[in-house]
Amino acid sequence: MAEPNTVIYAVVSREILDSRGNPTVETTVILTSGYRGCASVPSGTSIGKYEAVELRDNDQKRYNGMGVLNAVHNVNTVLAHAIQGMDARKQSDIDKRIRQTDATADKHAMGSNSILSISLAVAKAAAAALRMPLYQYLHTLYPTEEPFAISRIPTPTFNIINGGKHGAGNLDFQEFHIVPASNKEYPDALRMGVEIYASVKQILKYRNAVYSVGYEGGFAPNLYTNLDAIEIIIEAIRNTPYRLGVDVFLGLDLAANSFQKDHGYQIKDKPGTLQPKDFIRFLADMHQKYRVLLLEDPLGEDEWEHWSELTKELGNEVLIVGDDLLATNPDRLTRAIRENAVSAILLKPNQIGTVTEFFDVVSLAKKHDIKTIVSHRSGETNDSCIADIAVAIQSDYVKFGAPCRGERVEKYNRLLEISSELKR
Repeated sequence: MAEPNTVIYAVVSREILDSRGNPTVETTVILTSGYRGCASVPSGTSIGKYEAVELRDNDQKRYNGMGVLNAVHNVNTVLAHAIQGMDARKQSDIDKRIRQTDATADKHAMGSNSILSISLAVAKAAAAALRMPLYQYLHTLYPTEEPFAISRIPTPTFNIINGGKHGAGNLDFQEFHIVPASNKEYPDALRMGVEIYASVKQILKYRNAVYSVGYEGGFAPNLYTNLDAIEIIIEAIRNTPYRLGVDVFLGLDLAANSFQKDHGYQIKDKPGTLQPKDFIRFLADMHQKYRVLLLEDPLGEDEWEHWSELTKELGNEVLIVGDDLLATNPDRLTRAIRENAVSAILLKPNQIGTVTEFFDVVSLAKKHDIKTIVSHRSGETNDSCIADIAVAIQSDYVKFGAPCRGERVEKYNRLLEISSELKR
């Protein structure tokens, strides 16, 4: 039986803007006691074809077709009616009811943006009613056979330079990262990211290069090759007290779908088109030179055989991270585990649609020793709940973008707040 103060009284949704100026969904769940939770949903620019489907209006007279009035309507009518009167503490029951109401595998009927906004708002409302920090409440929902304590803040991986669909169009690889050593306390890791980020800016200014920022706050300079961007980051690290390979490491989100052509991979660092085996050799040589810690989406999202080859060759030294390949999807993760195709998974709640399903994917990854990286999207909001989610599951890493732009900094600051609470 539901406690009187956790019964869902009303669900109200509206259209707001994300960090790119595109519409998205914000939903508030109100309990009979007056406690409430409000959640807004991010959206990606580089969207894998295996993600749950976000619902857009496709009305070219409004927001160039990007409006979400239909998604908002779905929340305010069909979905609100489906969960009204339920106990907000029954997260899995509510998520199941929402999925049954949609009744499609990829959530295209109601829209994953509609569904996730409710799922997150329900969790926030329940946490508020129970007077618990969100990360602690979410931790109680996480399914595990071996309970674990919340003892650390996940290691941040900072997006320093943007390319691909997130940049100015002249770099093939989508994100160039720095990753503090995992033994660093979170406040020190954050400071390291900020100081190296500032050092990169100074180098770009000195070289008269463009130092405007991309969608995720990383610089979007006018460089010639992908390796140029890596060299600039290395130079920037040398201008700080931090040691590459000891205090801080390099990471790349290649988003290979964006430069995969019909006959192979085409990048500015090499003439012609590289066949998958040749591109794997390029990545191995790059790692040999720069000692890269992680490679995200280094190959196309359907290149299963070659993902396995790359993981076999580099997986003992490099985190081979599946994003578009896995799409936070349990079936695709199961296949990746079976074929030894990855050693880490990028986790995005809006790729799957509900808190319960997200936790199930996390649980599957942890059970098979797949490293976890909880991630934002390029189109973000100031909702910081992704930070609480990462702490709740004790993710290995978090990926929130550069230490710049309010919607990114909001999440880093939330981790600072949680870090302080854990030390009390």
